[in-house]
Amino acid sequence: MNVEDRKFLDRINKYAEKVLGDIDPQKTPVSLQLEKLKPEMERIAGETGEALDDIFIRYMDLASEAGAEAERKLKEELGPDLDLDLGGE
Repeated sequence: MNVEDRKFLDRINKYAEKVLGDIDPQKTPVSLQLEKLKPEMERIAGETGEALDDIFIRYMDLASEAGAEAERKLKEELGPDLDLDLGGE
């Protein structure tokens, strides 16, 4: 993930912390979570001239990439003896 992608993801994640608050991401449908993030994504689309759909796709791709990276780092920290299946592939 490059610096621009990280800033993009961090901006939306910071907004998510404000608007999603105590919502349990495991129990709340992704569609509802994305709907709450839509105003910030619309602002980004307006600033960049990108289509809102492209902003949504970019966010989902980067969030998945960040999640996979976090899981990889955790597995490295746990070491081969504690290599647990954390719900990934």
